[in-house]
Amino acid sequence: MTILCVRFHLPPTHEAALPGLLGLLEEFSPVVEALPPDGALVDLRGAERYFGRSAVELASVIRVRALARYGVDCVIGAGPGTMLARMALREARPGVTCAVPEERDGVVEFLADKPVTALPGVGTATARTLCEYGLDSLGRVASAPLSTLQRLVGGRAGRELHEKANGVDRGRVVPNGVARSLMTERPFERDELDAGRHRRALLSAAEELGARLRALDKVCGTLTLTVRYADRSATSRSRSLKEPTAHSAALTRVAYGMYEGLGLQRARVRALALRAEGLDPAEQASHQLSFDPVDEKVRRIEEVADRARAKFGPRAVMPGALAA
Repeated sequence: MTILCVRFHLPPTHEAALPGLLGLLEEFSPVVEALPPDGALVDLRGAERYFGRSAVELASVIRVRALARYGVDCVIGAGPGTMLARMALREARPGVTCAVPEERDGVVEFLADKPVTALPGVGTATARTLCEYGLDSLGRVASAPLSTLQRLVGGRAGRELHEKANGVDRGRVVPNGVARSLMTERPFERDELDAGRHRRALLSAAEELGARLRALDKVCGTLTLTVRYADRSATSRSRSLKEPTAHSAALTRVAYGMYEGLGLQRARVRALALRAEGLDPAEQASHQLSFDPVDEKVRRIEEVADRARAKFGPRAVMPGALAA
């Protein structure tokens, strides 16, 4: 076991603790890759020999230190590669590290019964195509001829799919820093099923992010949506913007698009979080001019609303959907 995938249960009030938590991981290995908004990959190949402990044992030490120093719990998946560690994370629980065996037979057994959608990089369209031909599990995909997969999904995609289904993990941990970002979260008082309330929470979060970005004279290039569920699991989606922006309406459209792309059906949602990443000075950003007078009007209204909020408070001006 050489790779850990760690996700911290990081409340909004603990967002400033993320650099320190990444520093904690670097005490065990210099090869740490931040996974915004609340995770990281750690390569422990040298650490296992240096500390004389297995990756699972080191994961227990990391969990205890994160709790003791920052009051933050975490879930950890371990595997011989980044893909397998990420997949193991989905089955991990607080206090229990899910580990994929290093032996090939163990890897094959771990993957065999999982649906094709569990494999990173397999989207809805690819999964639908495979399922139409009875390839609905990774075990069946692994046993299918390479030529068959390539006919179904294409030459390169078929080869990658065949390798991944057979446990061939070519991913690497790429060290990086904490992304420049702003985050806001909207927790619900109780686990929420109503899609309308989900959308209002996203609207509120996007409005706040936009106002904060404009106050800092920043624009963001990427928006990340994290949905936390009642069972403490979470789903994250990121989308690069067509152009860097701090325009609340543009951020809201992207947030709605990511939410609808998840296809949540009666999901019990505990919280929704939006993170604006890739921040740059607004003066350096380019903006595609539009002949639509409505867009220019909305932006001018936004400027006036920002001045009103700065003078009378954040709730002085807000979308009608949030007035209640």
